[in-house]
Amino acid sequence: MDPAPNPAGIVSLSPGLDRSERTYPGYFPKKLSAILKGLLPHPIFSQPHTVAQSLAKILVHTVFSTKDRRPLLRDGAPREELHRCIGGILTDLDCQPIIVGGVDDHVHFLSALSRTVEAAVMVKEVKRRSSIWLKTKGIEFQDFAWQSGYGVFSIGFSQIEPVRAYIAGQEEHHRNISFQDEFRRLLNRYKIEFDERYVWE
Repeated sequence: MDPAPNPAGIVSLSPGLDRSERTYPGYFPKKLSAILKGLLPHPIFSQPHTVAQSLAKILVHTVFSTKDRRPLLRDGAPREELHRCIGGILTDLDCQPIIVGGVDDHVHFLSALSRTVEAAVMVKEVKRRSSIWLKTKGIEFQDFAWQSGYGVFSIGFSQIEPVRAYIAGQEEHHRNISFQDEFRRLLNRYKIEFDERYVWE
């Protein structure tokens, strides 16, 4: 025997429910119970329907340096090839690359952040795979490593072109400013507190 609806005087706080359907939590009519058990076809499954999607478009500007800021990327050809490699890794992670750039001791890239990949995972994979790849490109890269830390900064769509131009102009930009000063400016712009003792590790 099915349980009775809510007794008179017990008011449901769920708007839109008909009085006759106001039941205690966990109560299912016989027909609904049969549907949930798969004994009866559910009417919604007999009609065409769309699949719900989870959509996101998050843009990030990522920055990190070589270990101890060693200028191992001073040669333009290997550096450009490394940037293409990083673009390929980002694509493989479903983090659409917009631009990758940098100079002899650090790299910048502007990319989307996949809704299924955390920022820390993205950076870890880019560092790991690119480091392995670069070590195959010559004896001078045998002990290559990236710094442990990194910076990831969110940007809006209106900032895409300015950030793209900023990354494209890294060589000219760093004629007058070091990586450390550049990174400090980024941290200050985003109001990020940091400890000088650890930020360069």
